[in-house]
Amino acid sequence: MSSKISLSRYLVEQQRDKGNIPANLRLLLEVVARACKSISHAVNKGALGGVLGSADSENVQGEVQKKLDIIANEVLLEANEWGGHLAAMASEEMDSIYLVPNRYPQGEYLLLFDPLDGSSNIDVNVSIGTIFSVLKKPEGSQSVTESDFLQPGKNQVAAGYCVYGPQTTLVLTVGDGVVMFTLDREQGSFVLTQENVQVPADTKEFAINMSNMRHWDEPVRRYIDECLQGKDGPRGKDFNMRWIASMVADVHRILTRGGVFMYPWDKREPHKAGKLRLLYEANPMSWLIEQAGGASTNGRQRILDLQPELLHERVSVVLGSKNEVERVTRYHDKT
Repeated sequence: MSSKISLSRYLVEQQRDKGNIPANLRLLLEVVARACKSISHAVNKGALGGVLGSADSENVQGEVQKKLDIIANEVLLEANEWGGHLAAMASEEMDSIYLVPNRYPQGEYLLLFDPLDGSSNIDVNVSIGTIFSVLKKPEGSQSVTESDFLQPGKNQVAAGYCVYGPQTTLVLTVGDGVVMFTLDREQGSFVLTQENVQVPADTKEFAINMSNMRHWDEPVRRYIDECLQGKDGPRGKDFNMRWIASMVADVHRILTRGGVFMYPWDKREPHKAGKLRLLYEANPMSWLIEQAGGASTNGRQRILDLQPELLHERVSVVLGSKNEVERVTRYHDKT
């Protein structure tokens, strides 16, 4: 790129020249990006900032919270509550929704987020990130309730994530493809570094937690077995396995060079549809992957078509290179 394009300029062009987003959504996304910069600074300080380790508390999922989980959640709430763009927010770390206080103007959007995905990796200095999704408040809704958030992923008007790694990278879609921005720390702004991100239809990489193999359903075992057999097996090619245990980092790798990510249902908790959260993780990541030419299903159905029933609903996830996702889905259909 001959000249640097900032996130603000990109969003203005999406609003003014392409008509893809209204002004209030543009302003909301700029606030989210600023919050991600603050979280990035806290992550980068690590032990120097006293932010490592457990907070000795649990979230609504029954998971032990890290100090940075709570910090990131508070940063996103405080940054977004006063701007007038939102009616309410929902977070993986909170039991119920967070209504914009009455002292601030109420907007037309709903913000959902996983404030710090992959937080088990914080203390070992492995890439983690923030995932976010934006919905429109249903028309005619006077006071916001949890049911207003229970919209299928295809209703999203913006989605993205920020990965805190060797670089801080913001990945975004507003329904016009996927773009990546890198944080320029000297300038203090996100700069466009990749446009029209595309996930190759074919791949030789898969990402899954192999330690859970004994708990998988038969279609998943069949797919992974075939990959492991390599060029001597039915696939006729060797596969590499990658697993970071941070959805943001694993999906970022897939958006960068292809692959398939799987977090399937397993027999340890048979009453749960999966491990990942539909509203905070699966929906925004699925839309990003689809906007980049990939596919995403729960093994049987397109994730973006699923009708949520609970604020913290879980789901099985298979996403990435289109031909591999379709293969896994066919294996489930035959069962």
